[in-house]
Amino acid sequence: MMLLYAHSGLRYLVLLAGIASVLYAIFGFATGRDYDKTMRVLGGIFAGSLHLTLLIGIALLFTGRFYPQLTGHIFMMIFAAVAGQIVPSVQKRRPMEERTFLPHAIGGIVAMALIVGGIMAIGRPIFGSAYS
Repeated sequence: MMLLYAHSGLRYLVLLAGIASVLYAIFGFATGRDYDKTMRVLGGIFAGSLHLTLLIGIALLFTGRFYPQLTGHIFMMIFAAVAGQIVPSVQKRRPMEERTFLPHAIGGIVAMALIVGGIMAIGRPIFGSAYS
């Protein structure tokens, strides 16, 4: 049961990291700032928190907690983790002068839309607890 609460509660950290990453990316793009370490760190925190949540979710599957609605949730969360990881990985390989904020904003919005869809796929509220 502890894994379930951890997995469920981490969504707040993931959403907070996603919102921070997207807002900073939009701010950086709108002000014409040079790409900086803060964007790289925020993107990494967002991707890392997504991966941690995914790992705990996989561990939950091994506890035997499976029902048909989880299929949509699982696939949407995998796609969200991929969307959250692609941008930091691609930006890391680019020369510094070619790095921009806009891919972080777009990738973060796509990942967060998939997260919201994945949470809704299992009938849980985005904010609040269905386990009380």
